[in-house]
Amino acid sequence: MNRAVIAAAADRLTAAGVESPRVDAELLVAHVLGVDRGRLVAADDLTDPQAAQLDSLLDRRAAREPLQHILGSASFGPVDLAVGPGVFVPRPETEAILEWAYAVCVGLDRPRVVDLCSGSGALAIAVATTVSDAGVVAVENDPDALIWLRANVARVGDAVRRRLSVVAGDVRDRHLLAPGTVDVVVANPPYVPEGADLSPEVVEHDPAIAVFGGVDGMSVITPMIGLITRALVPGGRCAIEHDDTTADLVVAELRRHGAFDQIEAHADLTGRPRFVTARRTAEAAGDDVQG
Repeated sequence: MNRAVIAAAADRLTAAGVESPRVDAELLVAHVLGVDRGRLVAADDLTDPQAAQLDSLLDRRAAREPLQHILGSASFGPVDLAVGPGVFVPRPETEAILEWAYAVCVGLDRPRVVDLCSGSGALAIAVATTVSDAGVVAVENDPDALIWLRANVARVGDAVRRRLSVVAGDVRDRHLLAPGTVDVVVANPPYVPEGADLSPEVVEHDPAIAVFGGVDGMSVITPMIGLITRALVPGGRCAIEHDDTTADLVVAELRRHGAFDQIEAHADLTGRPRFVTARRTAEAAGDDVQG
């Protein structure tokens, strides 16, 4: 019976233009039943009250409310994050930066990591969870996002939470962090150029302050590089996520500062340009660089 329910739900979401109707239908049915998605085949059929609840949730999803808002959480790497109105929903493609950060951090002794534009805390919490000796600072400026960030930090276990801290501040302020104190910077800043064609889930539900980066998508990234330059130790590394149209601009900005080498553009699993990494050189330390 649940197979028929899932098929009908998927058809309903398909008609509404939802990108992943079958997956969303399965997750909503599993949510109502209180089981993992993988156990749907063996789950009991929906009761009448559960069927009514599912119908209500499908109405919300068909209206293009994000699935993560409906479920109240979003998975990111090894962690589940509370999300809802007022905070950007983390995307699976950003997990590529998490994988990069893990590979860099495992070669360091007690790495000091900063997550700029942390939002829900996805990268900060996932790094602290996967790198057992990392000290991680999550930086966020938006008051609404800070509520979600602090709530998600409070949810993790004591051992991880002791290595996490939150800083309320603007990443465009190059003096926000002490100079030469950070080994690794990760950042998923607002980077979508204004006027871009986006889904209703983004336009109507993700906060604009976390999505748009000015006319060219660089209004936060460009000044943020000044903070990254100043905060990184010589040999420190950074990864900056960007719009799939702006990889060359991010590379050019890092080169302009004159304090980075090994500047490299990376694609995500779909082949789209996703983030740029660079290494801080020993030259032009602190305030002596451009920007």
